[in-house]
Amino acid sequence: MITAFIEPWTYDFMQQALVVGLMVATLSAILSCFVVLKGWSLMGDAVSHAILPGVVGAWMAGIPLVIGAFAAGLACAIASGAIRATSRVKEDAAMGVVFSGMFAVGLIMLSQVRSDVHLSHVLFGSILGIETADFWQTLAIAGTALLILALRGRDLVLYCFDPGQARVIGLHVGRLRLLLLTVLAASIVAGVQAVGVILVVALLITPGAIGLLMTDRFGRMVWISVAAACTSTLVGIQVSFMLDASTAGSIVLALSAIFVAALLASPRHGLLRRRPAASAVAAE
Repeated sequence: MITAFIEPWTYDFMQQALVVGLMVATLSAILSCFVVLKGWSLMGDAVSHAILPGVVGAWMAGIPLVIGAFAAGLACAIASGAIRATSRVKEDAAMGVVFSGMFAVGLIMLSQVRSDVHLSHVLFGSILGIETADFWQTLAIAGTALLILALRGRDLVLYCFDPGQARVIGLHVGRLRLLLLTVLAASIVAGVQAVGVILVVALLITPGAIGLLMTDRFGRMVWISVAAACTSTLVGIQVSFMLDASTAGSIVLALSAIFVAALLASPRHGLLRRRPAASAVAAE
């Protein structure tokens, strides 16, 4: 039994997948804390879907796919904010309109392009078969994004919790918003190589939701989110190898299981913790 669990990690492609998966999981988990606290869950979904036309367009133009993906994702975020700022349409509705339109354009472009199979990995991911160039590219993007979060993390936390206070002490709120959106777009571009457009949004929302259930302090929330995301990545890759199942699906399913456990057993907010209190109130 022990050999069956250890053997998969003797293969180079499994070790490579684990390195990429843990890097993307760490970045996504940290960002998910900002996304959840800021109420930008739909933003993560929007940007992840909106990169599709950028990827296909980049392939047609013969330029690196990452450039098109990043440009399209950032354009979606900026366009949503512009619509909100210049009209009566609220931000969630603006994001829905922009990302659905861009995703539809991407699907049409994809149906008209005769390309090799790797374009489909934008939708479904290919972490076990990631190419060497994409491996280093993903590590470079994720590493740069993590460095930015380390350098400007305190300012971004203040922006998420109290934009008014951030403005009072001299921080440029508009630039902080753009910086957070830029790092979010970079995270999605890095994550697409691992789990694809369809499932990358789970890594940008679920870890933060788990952390929020387990603690009321931001620092602890980040550590819990990272631990949940990395654990689900390790378990998901292992399970997908043993069962010959979708790696992305296995990772997200493991993450969802951790979320359900947190939802039930959270020390302060768990559903199981509320039952005794509710029963006591009813008895009185």
